Amino acid sequence: MLKLKVKQIRSIIDRPEPQKRTIIALGLGRPNWERIHNDTPQIRGMVFKVRHLVEVSEYKPTDEEQKETNAVIKKKVPAKKVASTKTKKTISRKKKEVKSK
Repeated sequence: MLKLKVKQIRSIIDRPEPQKRTIIALGLGRPNWERIHNDTPQIRGMVFKVRHLVEVSEYKPTDEEQKETNAVIKKKVPAKKVASTKTKKTISRKKKEVKSK
């Protein structure tokens, strides 16, 4: 999948609130901060809304980064433990029952 490197080049001071939120959602916040995102329609739409504040370029990972990514993908992740079905209410009821006995 293609990647985009998004770099903030202008400040969000004195900008409308939706533009500020879009910059934060892109993982930026200050000029010269950079983030790498997957090239999706959602990201492209966000970049389009703040195109006057950011600079976009295509990102190609180096061989080392590609190897690291492949190693992480191949690494097996243990299954997550399933949370108990008890809720706070059932726990508190049981505590009350114990106290009343």
